[in-house]
Amino acid sequence: MGDIRQSLLPRDVLSAAKELLYHLDIYICNLVQSGRQPPQVDSKTLELVEEFILHAPKDRNTPGRRMSALQELQLLEIMCSCFQEQSRDTVRQLMFSALFSLQGNQADESRMALLGKLVSMAIAVGRIPILECAATWLQRTHRVYCIRLAQVLVDDYCSMVPGSVPTLQNIHSASPRFCCQFITAVTTLYDLNSEELTPPLELLQMIVSWIQDDPRLVLITFLNTPLSGSQPISSLDLTPLGGLVRWCVKAPLAYRRDSKQALTNGTTQNEPETGPLFSALHLSVLQVFMLLPNILNEKGLFGRLALLQMESLAALTSDLSRLLDQADKHTHASSADTHALSQLTLDRLAQALQVAMANGALLCSREDLRAICSRLPHNNLLQLVLSGPVMYYNNIHTPPLAFSPHAAHSPIASHPTHPTHPAHTPHTPLATHPSSHPQYPAQPFMTGMPFPFRPSH
Repeated sequence: MGDIRQSLLPRDVLSAAKELLYHLDIYICNLVQSGRQPPQVDSKTLELVEEFILHAPKDRNTPGRRMSALQELQLLEIMCSCFQEQSRDTVRQLMFSALFSLQGNQADESRMALLGKLVSMAIAVGRIPILECAATWLQRTHRVYCIRLAQVLVDDYCSMVPGSVPTLQNIHSASPRFCCQFITAVTTLYDLNSEELTPPLELLQMIVSWIQDDPRLVLITFLNTPLSGSQPISSLDLTPLGGLVRWCVKAPLAYRRDSKQALTNGTTQNEPETGPLFSALHLSVLQVFMLLPNILNEKGLFGRLALLQMESLAALTSDLSRLLDQADKHTHASSADTHALSQLTLDRLAQALQVAMANGALLCSREDLRAICSRLPHNNLLQLVLSGPVMYYNNIHTPPLAFSPHAAHSPIASHPTHPTHPAHTPHTPLATHPSSHPQYPAQPFMTGMPFPFRPSH
């Protein structure tokens, strides 16, 4: 395609961009049809994209061309139509990659700016092919850029335009893949370590409603990802489960901290609104874990692929230790209230650990858990979970998958079977639960002990 540059130079910026998109579509169609494997866009074509669509200067002596706001809007509409009219997904994905795959150069900022506007428009006008391409982009791109895109969408639909949240919420049924990746990105972005990193109420409500409507939504990427390749270490997690557990566990202390600061600043407290939301989310996450045994067994992955990573849990317990120390030292609430919130936090952590281990989402020993929870204060339920039997899933005589995002650091890889600890089957059932929740069968070491799941808090 390098020979078309001379024909593009005399055109105005919008006309040149439109013409290049047309030629790019034809070029990629021919590339796919040639059967070349893998089909790969050449560097000359990528340079044309940077020059005539992203408007990166060809060299230092050539000033970059700029579009007006109206021209940029027109370009976005043209791109939406281009992806909508192209019926072959392979062509669309290659074209999206040619436009927005990060190259590590100065054009990347232009790529990110244009990408954010294009995906935001695709949500507004329901362009599903673009959302599907964006889902793939979120799966393959460094998490730093994924959360930048997520931030743009949260700003557009949860902050800047009042009443626009339903527009974003409606894509749940249109593009589940995009929704799953979006949830993973926002749970990575908002880690609840500060008020600025606390999800907006509208965003939280939307995600809770999505998962309540369809718990399998958070597993869509995992269910649709070929397990032959490896996940880049810097990419988003394969599922948002780790981020959702972090939200549920940290919320009681994080929102109490933020609400006290808000009251000091004269604003209203939002803890009463968020409390039931996080309780509902916590219940939904546990229900997702309980879907996993059948799914993992069908794929032959039970005991081989950890969807909840030990590194994520270690970071969570470290954050919890800090939050609990802050609550003890700086709380203005009654000591009883602070103690209740701390215990709720630790109860949720214990419940998540136990249900994740029993259903094959977390592959580790109780010794590993005791090590990462050693700085946390006493909690009856957590102590019960930590003192349970050793559980080594690599006693199934199959190696861990290289596909695991952190296989090199996986507890399966780093902790060989210890002969001093008797092996237990990977189908160890859950703790005895009150009769009102019969879905939690009895676990031998916890027989007769209640499983205090309290979603109403």
